[in-house]
Amino acid sequence: MKIGVFALQGAFIEHINALKRLGADCVEIRNSDDIIGVDRLVLPGGESTVQGKLLHKTGLFEKTKDLIDQGMPTLATCAGLILLASSLSNDENTYLSTLPMTVKRNAFGRQLGSYEERGKVLGFEDFPMVFIRAPYIENIGDGVERIAESKGHIVGVKYKSQIALSFHPELTDDLRLHEYFLSI
Repeated sequence: MKIGVFALQGAFIEHINALKRLGADCVEIRNSDDIIGVDRLVLPGGESTVQGKLLHKTGLFEKTKDLIDQGMPTLATCAGLILLASSLSNDENTYLSTLPMTVKRNAFGRQLGSYEERGKVLGFEDFPMVFIRAPYIENIGDGVERIAESKGHIVGVKYKSQIALSFHPELTDDLRLHEYFLSI
């Protein structure tokens, strides 16, 4: 199984390290040729506006959108969640729009508003959640399942073969979410 981790900007190496610890073969996606032959996609955290622009500049936008729309298993964290959202409440831009939800960017505040907590995620008890200038999900469409909440807000969803998280499981030693992603 070959996992394509977008390496345009942001915290991609941490996802690669987590997936390699589980025995996965990973490739860094930087251009449209890199996406050929991958079995799964990871859209990491970082800066969503920059990542959205780079998806277009590198020729990856349409290929990525098509693969996700066709059912390619996809794990998106923080900025990746924003890229998947069909609507952003505090930004007129949208990007891949493959997941019917409305997201609020930087919803928990600036860098100083970053925090960690433990909670139930996808049925996993006591899962460590690291939030860094995190978005949250304001509402979800039909078929979207809530898989995590924090401070009264939705911070994780599953839709078809897409998992979108406001937090960063790759910044912890807990591999349960990455392992689940590999099992889809």
